[in-house]
Amino acid sequence: MPPDFMPPFTAPYAPDDGAIAAGLLADAAMTSAQDAQIDASATRLIDAIRAKDDRFGGVEDMLREYALSTKEGLALMVLAEALLRVPDARTADAFIEDKLGQGDFIHHETRSSAFLVNASAWALGISQRAIQPGETPTGTLGRLAKRIGLPAVRTATRQAMRLMGSHFVLGETIDAALARARAPSERPARYSFDMLGEGARTADDAQRYFDSYASAISAIGHAADNRPLPDRPGISVKLSALHPRYEAVSHQRVMRELVPRLIALAQQAKAYDLNFTVDAEEADRLELSLDVIDAAFADPSLAGWDGFGLAIQAYQKRCADVIDHIDALARKLDRKMMVRLVKGAYWDTEIKRAQERGLDGYPVFTRKAMTDLNYIACAQKLLALRPRIFPQFATHNALTVATILELAGTSGGYEFQRLHGMGDALYEQLGKDHPAIRWRTYAPVGSHRDLLAYLVRRLLENGANSSFVAIAADDAVPVTTLLQRPAAIIGSPDRARHAKIPLPADLYRPERTNSRGIEFGERAALIKLLAEIAASKPDMHKIVDANAEQANAAVTAACTGFASWSRTPAEDRAAILDNAAGLLEQRRASFIALLQQEGGKTLDDALSEVREAIDFCRYYAAQGRKQFGTGQTMLGPTGESNVLSMRGRGVFVAISPWNFPLAIFLGQVSTALMAGNAVIAKPAEQTPRIAAQAVRLLHEAGVPTSALHLIQGDGRIGAALVEHPAIAGVVFTGSTEVARSINRALAGKDGPIVPLIAETGGINAMIVDATALPEQVADDVVMSAFRSAGQRCSALRLLLVQDDVADRMIEMIVGAAEELKLGDPSDPATHIGPVIDAEAKQKLDTHIARMTTEARVHFAGTAPAGNFVAPHIFELASARQLTEEVFGPILHVARYRAADFDKVLQDIADTGYGLTLGVHSRIDDMVERVIARLPVGNVYVNRNMIGAVVGVQPFGGFGLSGTGPKAGGPHYLARFATEQTVTINTAAAGGNAALMTGND
Repeated sequence: MPPDFMPPFTAPYAPDDGAIAAGLLADAAMTSAQDAQIDASATRLIDAIRAKDDRFGGVEDMLREYALSTKEGLALMVLAEALLRVPDARTADAFIEDKLGQGDFIHHETRSSAFLVNASAWALGISQRAIQPGETPTGTLGRLAKRIGLPAVRTATRQAMRLMGSHFVLGETIDAALARARAPSERPARYSFDMLGEGARTADDAQRYFDSYASAISAIGHAADNRPLPDRPGISVKLSALHPRYEAVSHQRVMRELVPRLIALAQQAKAYDLNFTVDAEEADRLELSLDVIDAAFADPSLAGWDGFGLAIQAYQKRCADVIDHIDALARKLDRKMMVRLVKGAYWDTEIKRAQERGLDGYPVFTRKAMTDLNYIACAQKLLALRPRIFPQFATHNALTVATILELAGTSGGYEFQRLHGMGDALYEQLGKDHPAIRWRTYAPVGSHRDLLAYLVRRLLENGANSSFVAIAADDAVPVTTLLQRPAAIIGSPDRARHAKIPLPADLYRPERTNSRGIEFGERAALIKLLAEIAASKPDMHKIVDANAEQANAAVTAACTGFASWSRTPAEDRAAILDNAAGLLEQRRASFIALLQQEGGKTLDDALSEVREAIDFCRYYAAQGRKQFGTGQTMLGPTGESNVLSMRGRGVFVAISPWNFPLAIFLGQVSTALMAGNAVIAKPAEQTPRIAAQAVRLLHEAGVPTSALHLIQGDGRIGAALVEHPAIAGVVFTGSTEVARSINRALAGKDGPIVPLIAETGGINAMIVDATALPEQVADDVVMSAFRSAGQRCSALRLLLVQDDVADRMIEMIVGAAEELKLGDPSDPATHIGPVIDAEAKQKLDTHIARMTTEARVHFAGTAPAGNFVAPHIFELASARQLTEEVFGPILHVARYRAADFDKVLQDIADTGYGLTLGVHSRIDDMVERVIARLPVGNVYVNRNMIGAVVGVQPFGGFGLSGTGPKAGGPHYLARFATEQTVTINTAAAGGNAALMTGND
């Protein structure tokens, strides 16, 4: 825990934009003399940028040449992110062709005279000339070799990426970076070295990053001269790189394991009197990061050192609160700290995460002008805290620089910061105008392979069309436009939020309201939810199974109830379902407790399931209003009226599974009720209390007891209901074997044909090619294969990895699986709870024993006593070895050669299953081939080009918070064709990025 004298950071996670804007706007006014000085300073800086002599060229030239608002810019970003990690020629060639085919590099006329831009444009143009319009990847390969040869195309494109990458990194090793940093200059340069790499997924990754930081600190310290702080070099450290489960729910473990590591690195930095900056993380990790920083900074061994610091993001609405917290920490310990103020680098992720989690608002501003406005307000706050706080202002925006110069006065005690490869002209002019002003260069260090995700973040931050960097050098943009103040752009508090970005609750409006969730990284919200769960008293009364006589009586009563319920107006039926959703949202704590006790659900799974159930009720209410209203008038001959309308069929039997005993149960029941049917609900025998409580809630919401009946029991009572002659339809989710049995029973009945709507599991596969990012693959695989103890009908069963990258992928997946915690599902830190019962455990144990002898064991976890099954990872010699679904936390892996890709697709098709499929690739043509070839209902495609992947359930199956009905789909209302839901996870790639930029 943080030191006792520091209260935990509890600022509201997503406060109202308007309320913040009101305060910022009130404090933004300056005197006319100040405004005139700011205009004059900023204009000189802009003129210097526009007058720059492009000798060799920098990152800004490339960003302006290939803006993210162009097809060429997007294609270039994807190429830069992935190409250099692709080891095999075949995949590299397909990738190059796919991306170069999306732009017009042949006819691109370069506007820059920079060598970097011209060399890259030449290489890309030469590559695209070899790829003629209309040629397919397979057909092009042979003709390419004849014209200029595949190696030439590949080499030219790779070289363009390396050339571009060389301008983003100071050196591929710390020694190379230090040598470059020692280049002679008029004033000694300040550097903050950043060892490139993504967050750790495994213990080995965390140790490797720790060692890398330690080695870098030693090298930097030995190379530094005798100047005192702040005029000394430094290093930036990413906390998520030092721990494989850097997440709020693993708080105790993080504090126990990570804090000593951070202290050790800080002690080493102190020994050399370096600047040691803890980099910023995503918003859900902010409170955890501050706890770690508080605990480390308070260590007595760091007393007397002024180099400890952290980065704070101005696009976060809690930025000012973080400054107050850090100031209080420094006051309590009577020490000094360095604070780097940035604008922010994960905007797209923050927006998507808040929407997916159904939060009340966004933790970041949705308008760039609000970030700029908040940046200045926070800069003013930091300047007022000198000398206890040493502010470091990271920006490439001339107006921001000029404003800070005016606010800071002549007393010094601060510095600016810029990214290596950017801001050269601006800061060169700044040095001429203000010789005493100092700035530090944030210098990435690492191989081209490690550069990839960092590069894309920089492109997204600064390459959007609203970025200062993107327009500063454009003579067509008046200087007055660049000098427009953020306060003037916002104008009034009611314009603080972006009009085209709905709040998470409004994501699906006007049809329905998104279900509400919480952010586990918000301590106050998590504590409140846990308290509500602990205080709830779920009904655990004894459940009595029905007999045949009771089942028959229920059918008779339901037939009577159908007559009146089917005549109830669709609007009234929809209102009842909306009411049920509201009641469920009010009582979510009670249902979460019941899901944990009876279903063995972990906290995140239980919350997601409650939200899923709420979404189902609202979704089918919205669909029902459309499809079961007054009817649709159709065209016809004169004098003839044709109206198409739908109505209920009669009594439906809804047979739901134990793995989603609330969400699927209410999904089935709500859609049948909305269609005007009476329902007899037969839940799984393992989870009867959840169903009983859900039915009571529906009755309370307004569903007549005559229209909805609950029958408890095992499969025999379900079979009796299916066979009853009065049943008009059956909806079933469960095993394929049982579904076939129901189908045969219905087919054998006399009378009208009885429809069966069935959703079963299967051998769900994921295809991973060589363009995929290992960290993203590991995140998705571990989540999909092991979350819910692998007890999802949509869970990953078979992972197919391209052989060229399989070793690294498997190694990371295994390492990530090792970090999962098994245990009590009521503990928020638990990742995997028990399987449903002893019978399920026995089946899984038997399969594990067989696989241990028939396959290569990559990982065999250890499970506690009880109905727990630890994650296992087996490698098969062939995908065809897996012939049936294994319903638990067991992952089967098979390798494939790129040349055999069509055979891979055939192997998947031959399984006979088609529920879900995952694809990890940056090659659009490959993705389209998969989607077109495989008759799969839900396809999850990860083309995300940012290093941070939000918590989206791969495959879009049940349990996808906030978006479940999109995947669960309208097929219960009407199913006349094979449906396919394709969920593509990408970066904003110029869409959202154009609305908001980061470090400028």
